[in-house]
Amino acid sequence: MFSGGNAWLETQKTLMGEWMANTRRMASLPRVVVQAQHVKKGVTPSEIVYEEDHLKLLHYPGNGQLKHETPLVFVFALVNRPYILDILPDKSVVAHFVKAGFDTYLIDWGTATDADRHLTLDDYINGYLRNVVREVRRRSGAEKVSLLGYCMGGTMSTMFTALNPEYVKNLILMAAGIDFATREGLINLWSDAKNFDVDTFVDELGNCPADFLQSSFLMLSPVRNLLGKPLSLMERMDDVKFVEEFLTMESWINDNVAIPGEVFRDFVKHLYQQNLLAKNRMQVGRRVVDLRRITCPVLNLLATQDTLVPPAQSAPFTDLIGSEDKKTIELATGHIGLAMGSAAQRELWPQAVAWLAERS
Repeated sequence: MFSGGNAWLETQKTLMGEWMANTRRMASLPRVVVQAQHVKKGVTPSEIVYEEDHLKLLHYPGNGQLKHETPLVFVFALVNRPYILDILPDKSVVAHFVKAGFDTYLIDWGTATDADRHLTLDDYINGYLRNVVREVRRRSGAEKVSLLGYCMGGTMSTMFTALNPEYVKNLILMAAGIDFATREGLINLWSDAKNFDVDTFVDELGNCPADFLQSSFLMLSPVRNLLGKPLSLMERMDDVKFVEEFLTMESWINDNVAIPGEVFRDFVKHLYQQNLLAKNRMQVGRRVVDLRRITCPVLNLLATQDTLVPPAQSAPFTDLIGSEDKKTIELATGHIGLAMGSAAQRELWPQAVAWLAERS
């Protein structure tokens, strides 16, 4: 009887604790709503120094005391917005380099419209990216720049470097797809020519819609994305810092933009389906990309738990190029964690900054 009474009391205490915790969470709801309406998009002070069509080139002046001669240009993907690289004060890849005294720039590709459906990789690599590099060289007086490309931006940076080795001092790749021979990952399975007719898709729709991309990314981890994350928010709604990071991250994840149709066709057909880049047969404009022409120092950053760009897609890069100075760093995290994860901020980016400083 006494034992049963103790059990009843413990149950009542547990229920009371849960009731009080839920009350605190619900009381936090108005604050969460306000936070959701004031999510920042980029935290490091910047200025727009060059514009072309939708493209804007951001420059981070820092404290004005540059320690390195070679400017650094961040090249992001065309899929999401680039502020993931500068998303929170304590989780900013950009800030690591700015604080270290690098003359730092970031490309914001802007939002593609229906009028951009005919833009190709040639337009982006031999047009926009080449013009950005020319502008940064003009502003800085440097003969060469360093490129840091994330995801699709890393693939594009690789192509640019192979086509223009005389302009690139150092190349850093961050979860960049290079060798698409692997069948790892759902994106590789979905984009297989047996499963996906990219020609019909682009011919009918023009640009690849943002909603199509968003739903594809959600389905990479449906239980976590559609059930796990909302439950986590409910359970920690009274944790101000957690909510800030959660809302900032979700804002970015849902800030997809359309990809110009012909660029999407190029990527799916010539990379995912035919793997032409790794075979040194990828044509961009009138020239063929030969990875062996890349001889500059290279740093290849991989996320071992990446479901979007599996490590097997990135790791072969260092064996395909002509560089002698090359290094690979792996981190046990996912695709986004490589940019904003706590372990990346603590372990990965200080190494990357030190590596680039020695070569700039």
